[in-house]
Amino acid sequence: MLQKKRRELQQKGDSKVFRAHMHKLTGKQIETIIKYKAWKKTGRQSSLMLLLSVLITGSANNLTAQPMTEKGELLSQGGIIITIILVLIPIIAAVLLFIVRLNRLITQHKNKLNMQEAAKFAQYLQTLTDEELSETLKKRKTALEYTLANNELSGNEPPEDSKGLLNINQEPGLPIVAIKKKALPRPNIDPALSKLVLWYLGCATFWLLFGTTVGEYVGIKFVAPDIDQSSWLSFGKLRPVHTNSVFWGWASLGMLGLGYYIVPRVSNVKLYSLRLGWYALYCINACVLIGSICLMAGINNGGGEYREYIWPVMLLFGVALGLSLINYIKTIASRTTREIYISNWYMVSAIIFTIIISLAAYIPYWQNGLGETIIQGYYMHQGVGMWFMLFTLGIVYYFLPQQLNKPIYSYSLGVLAFWTQILFYTLIGTHHFVFSSIPWWLQTVAIVGSAGMAIPVIAGTTNFLMTFNGAWYKVKDSYTLPFFLVGTVFYFTGSMQGTAEAFRYTNLLWHFTDFTVAHSHLTMYGIICFFLWACIYAVVPRLTGKEAPQITIGAHFWLALIGMLFYTIPLMYGGTLKGLLWMNGKPFMESVTMMAPYWLWRAIGGSLMWLSHLFFAYNMYKMIARRPETDIRETAIDQLKQNLSTGHTTLYNHL
Repeated sequence: MLQKKRRELQQKGDSKVFRAHMHKLTGKQIETIIKYKAWKKTGRQSSLMLLLSVLITGSANNLTAQPMTEKGELLSQGGIIITIILVLIPIIAAVLLFIVRLNRLITQHKNKLNMQEAAKFAQYLQTLTDEELSETLKKRKTALEYTLANNELSGNEPPEDSKGLLNINQEPGLPIVAIKKKALPRPNIDPALSKLVLWYLGCATFWLLFGTTVGEYVGIKFVAPDIDQSSWLSFGKLRPVHTNSVFWGWASLGMLGLGYYIVPRVSNVKLYSLRLGWYALYCINACVLIGSICLMAGINNGGGEYREYIWPVMLLFGVALGLSLINYIKTIASRTTREIYISNWYMVSAIIFTIIISLAAYIPYWQNGLGETIIQGYYMHQGVGMWFMLFTLGIVYYFLPQQLNKPIYSYSLGVLAFWTQILFYTLIGTHHFVFSSIPWWLQTVAIVGSAGMAIPVIAGTTNFLMTFNGAWYKVKDSYTLPFFLVGTVFYFTGSMQGTAEAFRYTNLLWHFTDFTVAHSHLTMYGIICFFLWACIYAVVPRLTGKEAPQITIGAHFWLALIGMLFYTIPLMYGGTLKGLLWMNGKPFMESVTMMAPYWLWRAIGGSLMWLSHLFFAYNMYKMIARRPETDIRETAIDQLKQNLSTGHTTLYNHL
């Protein structure tokens, strides 16, 4: 008796479950059930049962079938454990494998239960009466087949906005790319200052094209070294032309031009002297032009990397820095705000440090013997970290909050990053000369300073990413924020990579290989260039009122990003293999032969990067020199105004 009651209760519970399943059936499934009921009345029960058994059996096979797993061994390679993450890799792999196996067992058990329930549900469907079929399934099928006419809310009347609150697009067209938000106009911008800033950015764009065209040609020489026989086009002459033109022409002019826009705005006053700004522009352009000609003619300062310009040429750049420093400080001194915004701290400090390191690099009195090597490391790394990086971070502290329309996450983190970068970055120059003849303690100081750089890098990255927090949805609607985001990511990864390279074993493995070339592009290109492009795309439309086509901005972004990855990743991998060959005492030519395919990828990636610069130059042209299109509505109103004015004049003369 008890067993009978339990069976009845179980059947009632199953009935509720099955009815819940019926309400979730799709239209196609309902149609199959209706056909089954019709076939049942015509005496085809046996054939349908056979079909259902085949379907259920096939479903069971599909549900319970498990893919064959392929056991593989963890790859191991001789080398160095750079970070603790490498130690955690096997542990993470084991945890993931355990989760996969556990999920597989759970899925098998769940499929087994589903098969049992499917068999019971099939039996239940056979017992449905025509009344139940009509009430439940046919109504459900009708509901599933119902579609909206897409005018339930809007109606059939044309759109009308008597309040003027809506922006109605009568001809939306077919967009090829996602529509981004337009730049908001900025009032009260001095036209003379706008002209100065645009000339800085325009000249910077020219030197970017020139310098990377030379770099593209140099990259091709790795694949086809006999492409030319001219001494002016030799690798030894073109390589410094490439680096110096993009350093002092493109990046420096771009940074200073953006600085001339930021300093007056955050100080809430006019720029101290437009004339000094123009003089600085002339000096830098003359420096890069004369310096490039001198380098190709064989007139150079052979003392070290990035200081190949002879001192009279570099003096022009120093004069430009001095004029800009006076201009910035005088403007900040006359500010109407109480506090000095953090951007001004970064930019002014960058100029001061650059003047100091330039004097240290070009005054020869302390550059005898190993002194020159020490000075070279100091100058080279301070040029990257205390000029380009420090100045660019100051620019980002202004433009990133502006583009997100929210304040910077933490002013204190910005100050912490500022002072710790000054403390640690000024110590790390000699980590490029580990195992050299310079004092061992000085090498150790550079390594400690490199490790300490984790503090400003983590502080700055946290500050930028937390500023994004709560506004991530804005990235998809903006064509500037993706540039900021990529720059922030590479600011962390590229800078921490530099810290990893400073340790003695990794320095022995990677230094003087193509790994260092990849690292320099990962930082100077991935950080400085992407940040500069983001700020330029943010400010130029506000100065000119014109925007570049979004599709060409997207092409610029993706070609630059993909090209840089194609450039850096193969060189990092190939550079590691080259270092291992050297450490194992293999012949030098064997490492040269081994690098051939990686140099091909270098040329491919560099070509994509160079192509992205053509898109950038085109975008600059569209934002600056494009003639405005005729506005039909505005033109018609102007004609009415003109007719009205003529009518008033005629009436006055008649009276």
